[in-house]
Amino acid sequence: MRILLALLVAAAVMPAKPAIVSKPIPFSAQRRAEMAQYAARHYGLHTWRLEHPKVIVEHYTASNSFSSAWNTFASDAPDPELHERPGTCAHFVIDRDGTIYQLVPLNTMCRHTVGLNWTAIGIEHVGTSDASILQNPKQIAASLKLTLWLMHRFDISLPNVIGHNESLTSRYHRERYAPWQCQTHGDWVHADMQTYRARLAALARAEHVNVLHTGGPVASRC
Repeated sequence: MRILLALLVAAAVMPAKPAIVSKPIPFSAQRRAEMAQYAARHYGLHTWRLEHPKVIVEHYTASNSFSSAWNTFASDAPDPELHERPGTCAHFVIDRDGTIYQLVPLNTMCRHTVGLNWTAIGIEHVGTSDASILQNPKQIAASLKLTLWLMHRFDISLPNVIGHNESLTSRYHRERYAPWQCQTHGDWVHADMQTYRARLAALARAEHVNVLHTGGPVASRC
């Protein structure tokens, strides 16, 4: 009985919310309207709101400073790669020193991953490679703590914590615009995300946090 009780208590442990610094980017009524128009074109959804997210996507900024990432996401210009409004953004950016910045509310869609923005939280890491983040103790520790907290808050399973490069194998990938249906990025490839997810699972075990393991990847159509 004592063992069973201990297991039940352990399973109920909630991960601590990490320290988060609020650094909101401008998200005006116009930008929300543009986000709703984007969602209608690409997902068939007529809303800018992010409801019941199922995926967390890890990214790196391909830059060396938080300020440059913030400025890019704050811009009201069309994105430089796909040339569509609103501009790109992410919900969080984690700096090299482990500081976690929140740029966008969690009830708002951000353009960070083609095919998944309708149901995904985006986390950017200041850096130019997966390895640079995995090898930075402060940055990776902050990333894992933030991701675990978000997983618990939204009941997101471990297999649905993905790298941008894994977007096409997500079971939640949805893209109505044919030229973009196979579009993805090179950041956070599968091998590095296997390492990331293993560390995430280890953190959950260490903190006695129960995580879901349902909903793994599917075959890409590309």
